[in-house]
Amino acid sequence: MLQANSFRSRSGGQALVDQLLIHGADCAYCVPGESYLEVLDALYNVRDRFTLYNARHEAGAANMAEAYGKLTGKPGICLVTRGPGACHASIGVHIAYQDSTPMILLIGQVDRPSMDREAFQEIDYRQMFGGIAKWVAQINDATRVPEYMARAFRIATSGRPGPVVLALPEDMLTDIVEVTDAPPIHRLLRMLPWLPLKMFGLF
Repeated sequence: MLQANSFRSRSGGQALVDQLLIHGADCAYCVPGESYLEVLDALYNVRDRFTLYNARHEAGAANMAEAYGKLTGKPGICLVTRGPGACHASIGVHIAYQDSTPMILLIGQVDRPSMDREAFQEIDYRQMFGGIAKWVAQINDATRVPEYMARAFRIATSGRPGPVVLALPEDMLTDIVEVTDAPPIHRLLRMLPWLPLKMFGLF
């Protein structure tokens, strides 16, 4: 486990993976895509501490992450690439929103110079997911990755749990920055295996 507040030079993708470990994530579900290769490389380097499952279809990956969140009370992590990948994953996000399941969807986005040009399957994910997620944002500055990830974990698990969506511009993930880690999010599990029984008045 990495220590929070460590200050070192690294890529935006490496910083993101470091935050996943700091906040207690131990696995994620994905369909690999070229828009977030820097994250995949960083995950490979921590494969002894983090398991990445290739679901082979984004709807399956999102549903697997949603089921993980429902069963554990921890945010299920899903990674997909832009455009069609994000569209397929929206099914699991909608389920997580309606079922109050903690979940974090990370979407590879076009590089920042290509934005607003309708290039490379670009979608404005804040508009797309705005009605079915607790919070949707795009990380345009790699120095803010720890801040955004800490907020994502907090929002996904606080109050009524639900899904958070973060878009990750491809060139942001390869930027080399000096940034400190956010402190880990500590909380009591609000969703336990007996929750469905409680919902139906059987507990």
